[in-house]
Amino acid sequence: MAVSYMDYTSPNTQFTFDLNNKSFYKKDNQNYINQLGIEQLNTLGDTSLLDIFLNTGNVVEPHIHQNASELVYCIAGAAVVSLINPFTNLLMNFPIKPRQVANVPQGWWHYEIATEDNTHLLAIFDAPTPEAIFGSDIFRLTPANVLAHTYCLDEATVKKAFAPITKTVVIGPPINCNNIQPREQQNTQQPVQIASQEPANQPQSDDNQQAHVHRHQQHQPQHRSPQQLRR
Repeated sequence: MAVSYMDYTSPNTQFTFDLNNKSFYKKDNQNYINQLGIEQLNTLGDTSLLDIFLNTGNVVEPHIHQNASELVYCIAGAAVVSLINPFTNLLMNFPIKPRQVANVPQGWWHYEIATEDNTHLLAIFDAPTPEAIFGSDIFRLTPANVLAHTYCLDEATVKKAFAPITKTVVIGPPINCNNIQPREQQNTQQPVQIASQEPANQPQSDDNQQAHVHRHQQHQPQHRSPQQLRR
């Protein structure tokens, strides 16, 4: 939707922007996200972008966008876009390659995993500034005793499991991770149900989603608060 109240005669009207000038999150030189929203380009209206670069095995962590749908377009490389359909309780995995897309409806739990180096994804949102709630924040901010009581878990085990998560991850695994899982162990959590269809633009089982994980050079990630993707 166009910005109906915009004064297009104003010298402050913006028609172009270089996404290289607006970083949302940077893990290292191969894994980072740039952004474009209405604050960068005030004529956008209800549209915004995240420009995503990933190497093999890197994950845009599980999250939701509470105010926007997300269309993920693959420019280069390859990735798997995974989402949980809350109406069917299916975990669906969509492998995408260049010129293919996967759509994530507003509010659906989802994540993206690169399956090739130099993967380049464009995430397109139907909101001027997409908002996000990341899984790492849910895990680290929900008290361990609440999780243990609610799901009949051992509280000490819960605390130990989530203790390394001290801030929002955005792109995982973290640089300092000493527990990178080998290929055969990735994504082995049992979903409620797995959709399994073989064509490249259809869901596949979790086994087909697994990717080689490379250890990364030791750099301190540059963090951006994800509660609202407005910078």
